[in-house]
Amino acid sequence: MTAHVPTELADQVDHFAAKLDRSRAWVIKQALTAWVEQEAERMRLTLEGLEDVKAGRTVDHASVHAWAQSLGTDKPLPVPR
Repeated sequence: MTAHVPTELADQVDHFAAKLDRSRAWVIKQALTAWVEQEAERMRLTLEGLEDVKAGRTVDHASVHAWAQSLGTDKPLPVPR
């Protein structure tokens, strides 16, 4: 696998590799693994949310807005359901 990255980014990778006493490849593998896991979780949560919408498990905007506006006041509203 090959990727072209800006010089500044390559320098940052080299910096962290040196600080961690690891190779550039190790740092890149760690970063890529973390990114793939993050994207997989984002996709899972998006699909879960779409299933909730499809099943009618939603909260209307006005309720969420009113709740958010109440935060930090003397009488915050309960979380809308």
